[in-house]
Amino acid sequence: MSRAAQLALPLLLGAAILLWTYHGFDFGHVWSVLGGGIDGRWMALSLLFGVLAHLLRGWRWVLALRPLGECPRRANSVYAIFVSYAANLVLPRVGEVSRCGILAKYDGVSFARSLGTVVTERLIDSLCVALITLATLLLQTSAFADFFRLTGTDGAFFLRLFASTNFYITLACLLAVLVLLCWLVANLTVFARLRGLLGKIWQGCLSLRQLDSPVLYLFYTAGIWMCYFLHFYLTFYCFGFTAGLGWMAGLVLFVVGSIAVIVPTPNGAGPWHFAVITMMMMYGVSKDDAGIFALLVHGIQTFLLILLGIYGLVALPLTNKTINSKKTVL
Repeated sequence: MSRAAQLALPLLLGAAILLWTYHGFDFGHVWSVLGGGIDGRWMALSLLFGVLAHLLRGWRWVLALRPLGECPRRANSVYAIFVSYAANLVLPRVGEVSRCGILAKYDGVSFARSLGTVVTERLIDSLCVALITLATLLLQTSAFADFFRLTGTDGAFFLRLFASTNFYITLACLLAVLVLLCWLVANLTVFARLRGLLGKIWQGCLSLRQLDSPVLYLFYTAGIWMCYFLHFYLTFYCFGFTAGLGWMAGLVLFVVGSIAVIVPTPNGAGPWHFAVITMMMMYGVSKDDAGIFALLVHGIQTFLLILLGIYGLVALPLTNKTINSKKTVL
């Protein structure tokens, strides 16, 4: 797959889903909400937890690298995380590679070993999403049963499914994920064979077996996902039409949003909006209000990622130049 296609396909997929989701939407209402219908204090608190999640992820990465004899500076690890999430906005999943390259450049960390720790990290993230999803389904079983009953979902549902636009959007998202996985596996395999790095990548994957502090690693992991949840849930209090939904609705919406961002579009744009709007309507929020919520929350949180990425890119050379200068003087 050419580089142009790699850049274009995620953007086109996200744009297509966004256009369908917001077809006929009154965007003038968004500006009126921005002008006085949003509580900035709650949004600021939400963004604070978003930054904290990145800090914890950077600190956890340092723990995973130590058993491999790699000791990057914590600041560099955090800045690498900042840059990686911003890079994913340009090309989904390229950030995982870029963050390893940053540590290799500034701290001499083995690229292959750090890549292995990232693979393990993603597996742990997937496990966390699966556990949170399972817990949410168990807690909200009655709500989902009522939803299916009230909407008249019966044996004919599957016949109507194939005539639904929603079905084809979901199918397109699943196919995009499959294509991404095949591309990653193919490229990773070729890269490893060419450079003889497969063994080192595997060492990185197994680094968790020799952690100095497994409890601290688990604490960081729990903290990351708690911060992610609060980063999303606190935005409910920014709007009058979502302030009363409650934490359980927030958990359900958080789960569907976390699953939606797996689709390879910039920061889940498109699939995330579609999933959140659809589920929010189930809780009685109008389609227009749900659309405003998804558009503003996703837009502001994406802007945060861009700012953090820029900050990381600027801070990395400046911080390391200062440190190297001090070493030279000493």
